[in-house]
Amino acid sequence: MGFKTGNFPPVDVDTFLHKPLQERVKTLALHWVEYGFGTPKMVHTIYLAKMLFISVLAGVALTTWTSGVGPFWDVATWWNQPIVYQKLVLWTVLIEAIGIAGSWGPLAGKFKPMTGGVLFYARPGTIRLRPWRRVPLTNGDTRTVADVLLYLAFLGSLLLAILLPGVPSASLSAALPDNTSDLVNPALLIAPIILYVLCGLRDKTIFLTARGEQYLPALVFFAALPFVDMIIAAKLLICAVWIGAGASKFGRHFSNVVPPMVSNSPGVPAKWIKRLHYRDFPHDIRPSKVASSLAHVGGTTVEILAPLVLLFSTNHWVSVAGVALMVLFHTFITSTFPLAVPLEWNILFAYLSVFLFLGYPNQSGYGLGDMSSPWLTVAIIAGLAFFPILGNLRPDLVSFLPSMRQYAGNWASALWAFAPGAEAKLNTIAHRPTRNQVDQLQAMGHTLAIAEITMQQTIAWRSMHSQGRGLFSLLYRHLPDIDRWTIREAEFGCNSLIGFNFGDGHLHNIDLINAVQSRVGFAPGEWIVVWVESQPIHRGTQHYQVIDAALGVVERGSWEVRDAVQAQPWLPDGPIPHRVTWRREGYVPLAQHHNLVPATAPQHFD
Repeated sequence: MGFKTGNFPPVDVDTFLHKPLQERVKTLALHWVEYGFGTPKMVHTIYLAKMLFISVLAGVALTTWTSGVGPFWDVATWWNQPIVYQKLVLWTVLIEAIGIAGSWGPLAGKFKPMTGGVLFYARPGTIRLRPWRRVPLTNGDTRTVADVLLYLAFLGSLLLAILLPGVPSASLSAALPDNTSDLVNPALLIAPIILYVLCGLRDKTIFLTARGEQYLPALVFFAALPFVDMIIAAKLLICAVWIGAGASKFGRHFSNVVPPMVSNSPGVPAKWIKRLHYRDFPHDIRPSKVASSLAHVGGTTVEILAPLVLLFSTNHWVSVAGVALMVLFHTFITSTFPLAVPLEWNILFAYLSVFLFLGYPNQSGYGLGDMSSPWLTVAIIAGLAFFPILGNLRPDLVSFLPSMRQYAGNWASALWAFAPGAEAKLNTIAHRPTRNQVDQLQAMGHTLAIAEITMQQTIAWRSMHSQGRGLFSLLYRHLPDIDRWTIREAEFGCNSLIGFNFGDGHLHNIDLINAVQSRVGFAPGEWIVVWVESQPIHRGTQHYQVIDAALGVVERGSWEVRDAVQAQPWLPDGPIPHRVTWRREGYVPLAQHHNLVPATAPQHFD
């Protein structure tokens, strides 16, 4: 892999797209094993430069300058200053909300332009997705001028809280009599908190873009709690994120996440190391024991045990070891450049680990027992645990981000299938600031064939994850002559329609399909979506929907997760079994209608 030249799949560009879909998926999945996306190192350099200059240098310089500490290059003078910690959190919320942090650039499917976020949220007429239908004053799916003003006010309120100097705090002075940098004025945090909620109720995309599930509680703690309680609550918050993510990795999914993530890492150049994560490359690319060990020892165990140690440790060197482990953990994730590219989030969390647990150790009066009231501790723990517990029991009710299932592999997901030529209709959506990704790539100078093969790498990536095998199985059962259809990974496609995605299938569920359909008007059979919900933590099945954009949901059912993880990505033994629980009256899967799938294929009704 060169600096400017990537590792494009070694295929005959003129003939590859005429091959059967199954063969294309196999070829591209095997290529992913050794090269990942094959991204030129120049792209990774752009990401690192963005993170360094915007998140680190600009963020630290601005927060230290406006807080009266520093200079920014003198880390020893500011690393443990509470106001710097507060303002770095606010700065990260700001750049996330603008769309220049996570889910940015080509690795997230944003080629030209590389930014989503603000280009959509500050533009009337773009698609808006409300989280709950029953909330008053949220009807509709079109962004209004009022929505844009709310969003811009949110950005402005964050910037104001960052720019203005701190104010004295009696609770801070009591705990740290020598501190002179003060704290962010709690009054300045009221507007961001209210606007966070209002923007989120009107459009869940903005709330998730700004990572409200993690940063909104932090802002509430900054505004409402005295200093010592604020620090302890922040420790509970970061541990809730870590432990929730660790607990979500129990099960069959996460082992399937690690191999393609390691394969995509520019920090792992050796092919033999990447191959170690697969059972028997190129014959069997299910996860190896090495991958499972890395997943559940280096991942699950570390994310649960290390935070618990940090939360209760009163030994300095034990805390140092725990912090070092979590910094290494976030550094590793950053080095793999996951497709949602949450680099800024990982860097911030690495800093927060040091600030909270070494800057304010438990044995110095910042342990759980030092909270002003045990009932406050219980209330905060209950509040932080509510959505992760509900989301893992009822994933249909809660996005996977508030459920704290980052990287878990247990995601709501989808594949889109367009009849020949139908995908181009998406480009007719008014007010949309982007075009389809295949057109973005052509605008960068690539041929149509190169652009199409590049996009098909993303569906091969999906096939390497557990839910991908079930989704492809549904496509093979439902579509006639599937080799002629255009298949798209919905997470990438969603990015070009609403400006953001972070692996959350709730952002491209039936609500998005209906919003697009109302603008485009696909004919029946032109756009077919196979969509699956996350697996509830206490069940062994995932529930799916088949959606015809023109007709709505036409089929519901489920499959066993164990069947999905036991299959090869390209399904050489055929589709995995699934159970049909409901089918629209009069609807017959097109593949059965064309006698391409026998009626006796493994499927049955409850």
